[in-house]
Amino acid sequence: MTLPEVTIYTDGACSPNPGIGGWGAVLLKNGSLYKELSGREETTTNNRMELNGALQSLRYLKTPHNVTLITDSTYVKNGITSWVKSWKRRGWLTAAKEPVKNRDLWEKLDREISRHQVRWQWVRGHSQDPWNERADELAVAARLKPSGRRVDGDRNREKPVGEAIAVFCGITYAHGSGRGSWAVILTYRQYTRILGGALKGDSANQLHLRAAIDALSALKRNLPVILYTTSGYLRDGLKNWLPGWRRRGWLTSQGKPVSNRELWQQLSAFTDELRIDVRVSKREEGPCLLQEAKELAREWSREFDGQQI
Repeated sequence: MTLPEVTIYTDGACSPNPGIGGWGAVLLKNGSLYKELSGREETTTNNRMELNGALQSLRYLKTPHNVTLITDSTYVKNGITSWVKSWKRRGWLTAAKEPVKNRDLWEKLDREISRHQVRWQWVRGHSQDPWNERADELAVAARLKPSGRRVDGDRNREKPVGEAIAVFCGITYAHGSGRGSWAVILTYRQYTRILGGALKGDSANQLHLRAAIDALSALKRNLPVILYTTSGYLRDGLKNWLPGWRRRGWLTSQGKPVSNRELWQQLSAFTDELRIDVRVSKREEGPCLLQEAKELAREWSREFDGQQI
């Protein structure tokens, strides 16, 4: 009997880890979008969300399928294709004779795949695979979805910004190697988009500038922008310094060349077209999406670790 075929992309997100988490899944049939799924948990871990993405997407299939399941989690792929057999043989103990973490989900996933013919594939996260990126967006959006509980005095909760695009910028930078990564989360109404990258440069300031440029370059509508950052350098440059620099031919008030001139010139072009309100927050006190952007930047850093930038 020939089984119907489906391709599934899954992802999970949790920040902080452990903390509030979300999972996302994209189901494709004949190369076209068939279904999008997502969910959230109040207290969880990133690995549990990765597992739930795979588990819940397979559960959604009411009849047996020939499944290609694509994940960016080596934990999930290696666990289900290699480790589970040994764990079961040892009575759900690791090789170090310790209880297997997330056993409940591994057992459920193991039972679920018995209904299907599943081929597992790994894809590098944030490598511009559109369906992997979409699964990530669904996971992040689910994690950030309001729980319905009212929390009075919660200063970390984002306030509605009206008809504006909110941009949350996060970076990570290693001074020793000069390597760094950035991530941005753009939100508008019910839409969320995630971008990021890595570079090798002279300072963390360059990462902050690059994050803002990346976000503003992606905008499709000429709407007010509220840009959240931890960088006073970025805020002061956009709010206070740019007019003088431009007037003096990109020299400081002391007559010295402006640092990071090329990046500032790119940002300056956006200020001619957009109304940008820059809001600076401390890392531990900022909106949760600002903290999420920081976590995503760390993920990018791990992805690029050991690679040539």
